[in-house]
Amino acid sequence: MKRSLPLLALISCATPSTSGPTTGAAAAPVAALRPEEVHLADLRQLTFGGENAEAYWSFDGKQLSFQANRGDMGCDRIFRMTVDPFSETQVSSGKGATTCAHFLPGDQELIYASTHLGGDACPPKPDRSMGYVWALYDTYDVFKANADGSGVKRLTETPGYDAEGTVCAKDGSILFTSTRDGDIDLYRMDKEGGNVRRLTNTPGYDGGAFFNADCSKIVWRASRPRPGKELEDYQGLLARGLVRPSKLELYVANGDGSEARQITWLNAASFAPFFHPNGQRILFSSNHGDPKGREFDIWAVNVDGSNLERITTAPGFDGFPMFSPDGKWLAFSSNRATAPGQGDTNVFLARWVEDAAPVTSVQTAADRVAKDAAFLAAAEQEGRGIGTKGLEAAGAYIEKRFGDLGLKPLGDTGTFRQAFPVTVSVKPGPKTQVALGGTALPADAYTVLGFSGQGVAQGPLVLAGYGISEPSLKVDDYAKLDVKGKIAVVRRFVPDSPEFSETEKQRRYGDLRHKAWVAREKGAKAVVVVDWPVAPSSQPKEWAMPSEAALPSSAAEGPSDAGLPVIVVKRSALEPLMARLTGGKRVEARLEVQLELEKQQAFNVAGLMEAGHGKQPGVVVIGAHYDHLGYGGRNSLAPDKHEPHVGADDNASGVAALLEIARHLNEKRSQLRRDVLFLAFSAEESGVLGSTHFTRVRGDAGMKDVAAMLNLDMVGRLRGNKLSVLGAESAEEWGPLVTAACEQARVECATSGDGYGPSDHSPFYAAGVPVLHFFTGAHSDYHKPSDTAQGLNAAGIAQIADITSTVALALGERGALTYRKVPSPTPQGDLRSFNASLGTVPDYAGPPNGQKGMLLAGVRAGGAAEQAGLMRGDILVKLGKHPVGSVEDLMYVLNTSKPGETVTVVVIREGKELPLPVTFQESKRPR
Repeated sequence: MKRSLPLLALISCATPSTSGPTTGAAAAPVAALRPEEVHLADLRQLTFGGENAEAYWSFDGKQLSFQANRGDMGCDRIFRMTVDPFSETQVSSGKGATTCAHFLPGDQELIYASTHLGGDACPPKPDRSMGYVWALYDTYDVFKANADGSGVKRLTETPGYDAEGTVCAKDGSILFTSTRDGDIDLYRMDKEGGNVRRLTNTPGYDGGAFFNADCSKIVWRASRPRPGKELEDYQGLLARGLVRPSKLELYVANGDGSEARQITWLNAASFAPFFHPNGQRILFSSNHGDPKGREFDIWAVNVDGSNLERITTAPGFDGFPMFSPDGKWLAFSSNRATAPGQGDTNVFLARWVEDAAPVTSVQTAADRVAKDAAFLAAAEQEGRGIGTKGLEAAGAYIEKRFGDLGLKPLGDTGTFRQAFPVTVSVKPGPKTQVALGGTALPADAYTVLGFSGQGVAQGPLVLAGYGISEPSLKVDDYAKLDVKGKIAVVRRFVPDSPEFSETEKQRRYGDLRHKAWVAREKGAKAVVVVDWPVAPSSQPKEWAMPSEAALPSSAAEGPSDAGLPVIVVKRSALEPLMARLTGGKRVEARLEVQLELEKQQAFNVAGLMEAGHGKQPGVVVIGAHYDHLGYGGRNSLAPDKHEPHVGADDNASGVAALLEIARHLNEKRSQLRRDVLFLAFSAEESGVLGSTHFTRVRGDAGMKDVAAMLNLDMVGRLRGNKLSVLGAESAEEWGPLVTAACEQARVECATSGDGYGPSDHSPFYAAGVPVLHFFTGAHSDYHKPSDTAQGLNAAGIAQIADITSTVALALGERGALTYRKVPSPTPQGDLRSFNASLGTVPDYAGPPNGQKGMLLAGVRAGGAAEQAGLMRGDILVKLGKHPVGSVEDLMYVLNTSKPGETVTVVVIREGKELPLPVTFQESKRPR
C-alpha cells in the first residue's frame, strides 16, 4: 500500500503520482465486503490501475467526476465517467496539475482547479528535507469547462492558492479554499467567479468543504495550531507556500460560515467530510482508531458530534465518500483490491444500507449527553416550567441518574430531593371586583396581572395613551396630564412610530410592568390596560381578551409587586365610556384587588460523591439548573407563542454535562481528593431560587465548607471551539487551573469576570465561595421555543464536561482557593453613559415574610453600594424619592438616574430603617 496517498489528500484534493497500470475497465464486482461493513452492499470497482480518487456525482446521478494519475502522467488529470454503461472521458487538457472536479447544476459543465497557466509541466515536488510537507502552489486557480473539456474559463484570478472547489446544488455557487488573505481559508463565490466572500478567519488550515442538500450548511476539515511553536511553525511554512499535514478535525457551519462548530475531537487525521442526504449525519475519512495512524477508513458521525460509527474496516485506505443524489449509492476511493506491493487506488461503488445495525457499538460521551439533553428538552417535558408535570419528570430523571451513578443522597430526609416552596400561580381572590363608570364588570371582562398590588383604588379614569414617559425619546404621554390620585388608562404595546422601531425598545416600553411603574411614579392609584386601537377601524370588533401567553406570567417570578392595582380589561368593557373620556367628562372607577398565591414544592436534586483516601477538607459543588420557562410567559423572547420553550441549551445542556461529569469522576474516584456535591437546581429562571435556597439552608457557617462552585449554564452551543469561563477573577488560582484543563481538552477558553451574574453561581459567590461559570454564549434561540436539541453541539458539551472534571480533580490536589471580591468594572476610554449603577446584587427570593423591598445578596466590591456602606442582608426600600418594592423597581430607577448623582438610599437592617448617602457610578452591565 502506498501510504502517502491519504496524507496528501488531507491538504489538497490532489493524489500523488504512481507507476501503476494505465488500463481502465468496465465496472465489475470485486471480492466480498467484510462482515463488519454492514452499511455497504453490492460493491463494484469502477477503475483499475493507477491513482484514482475523489469521485463526485453529477446532479442527475448518472456520472462521476474524478481525478487520476496513471502511467507517465506525472500528476493528476480530471476525468468523468458514466456508471452504467461504463465509459470514461478525460476533461482536463493534460497540462499542469489538476484537482477537485465537480459538476455544476445541469451537468453540462464542471469546475476544477489547475496549475496550467503556470506552465505545461507538473509543478515541482515540495522539499521534503523539512519533513512531510505539501505545496500550496500559487499557480492553482479554479476553472470552469464544458463536460467535454472545451470552453475553459478562469474563475479565480487573485494571487495565491485557489483550489478544493465544491458546488451548491441550488444556485451553483462554489466553495473553495484560498490563501489570498494570508491564511488558508474557505471562500464562497457565485458560479461565474463573482461575489467572493470569506467564510473562515481562524489561523490554521480550512479546506475540503461541502454543502448539504439545500446549501444551508457546510462541513469541512480544519487544523488549529496552538499559539506558540505550533502556530509559528505553521505560519513559517505558509510563508514558503507549504503546509505540514497535521491533526484535522471536522467543523460544521451555516452556509455563510456563521455559527461554526467543531464536531470531532478525535485527535486524528479526519478529512473528506460529506453530508448524508438527511443532513443530520456526515461520512468522512479518518485514521482514528489506528495507533500507528496508517489505516484510513470511512466513518460516520451526527452533525452534533454524537453517534460515531465506523463504516469500512478493510485493511489499507478507504476514503472520499460521496452519496449519490438519491442517497442509494456511495462512491468512494480505496486500495482494498490492490495486490500487495502495488500503490493503486481505485474508485468503488456500493449500495448504501441505511438501517443496518453496527456489529459493535461503543457509546461516547457525546452520545450520552445527547441522550440526556434530548429527554430533558423533549416537548413532553412542557418546557420544564415551574408547576408543570414536565419539570417533575425532569427532576425524577436526574434523581434516577444520580442513583445509577452511585451518588449518595444529600437532600431532605435521606433522599436526593431538597424541597422549597415556589409560587406557581397568582389568582384573583373572592374580594376582587372592578367597576367602571358605576357598572360592575363580570369576571370574564378583565384580568388581574400577577404583579398587581393589592387593595382598593378609587378615582376618575384618565386616558394616558401608551403610558410611556421617556425624555431621551422625546415621548411623554403624561406631559399634559394630572394622574395623581387617579386611575391611569394605558394602551398595550408601543406606538407604530420611528422612535420604537427597534425590538428592544418595543419590549422595554411595551412591558406592562414598566408601564405600571411609570404610572405609579406619576402618582396614579391604579392602572387599567386596554388593547385599544389608534383608529377604530384598525382592529376588528370581535376582539377577545389576550391569552396568558400574551400577558406577563401569572406565576410570581420573585417578588414583583408593582405597588398599585393593575388590571387588563376587554375593549368592550371600556367602549361605552370612551366617548365620555375623550370628551373630557369625569368617569369614576373602583378597583379592589385581592390575590391568592398558589404555592407548590419545587426541588433541587443533590447527590454527593465522596473522595477517596487522603481527601482534602471542603466540598466542591458542581451545579446546573434543570428548569426553564414552561410555555413562555414574561421572560420569553417569543411572547406571542404559547408552546413549550424546551430550553435545550438553557439548560438541558448543563444538566447533561453535569451527569457526564458525575460519570467521569466516578470512574476516577480513586483520584478524587475532595468530596463533590452534584446539584441540579430548580427555579433558576424564577430568580435563582433553588441555588439561593441551598445557600440559605446551609447558612454562612456551612458555606465556608464549600471549596468552590462550578456552574454549567448554557454550554450546548460551543462555536469556533471557544468557551467562556466566567468568574475566573473570583479566586487568584483559577487562571492556571482553567488553562491547563482547556489545553488538555483542546478547547480555546476565554476567562474573565467576577462571580456575579444571572445564574446559580451568583448566590455562592455572594456567600464567599470562589466560582466558575462555563458558558458557550448567547444566540437567537435564547428563551424561545426554537432552542431545541437539534441546535446542540453534543461533542462540544462532552469537551466542556471533560474540562470541568479536570478542574474538579485539580481542586483536590491543592489547598484552599483565595477568594477575591472583585472591584466593579470601571469605564474604559471616553465612553458616554446615560444609566447609573448602584453595584447591588439582588436576592431574587426576596425578603422574609413577604416584606416589600429588595433583599441584597451582596454588593460589588468598589461599587457605589459598598462605598455607601450597604451590606449583604440589607433590604433596600427607597432610593432617592423612589420607593423600591422589588428588583424591577430598582432597575427602573437606575435607568432614569445618571452617574455622579448623589441620593439617599434607605435600607432596613436588623429591623430598623437606615438612611445612607450614595453616589451612582456608571453602568457597565457586566454579565
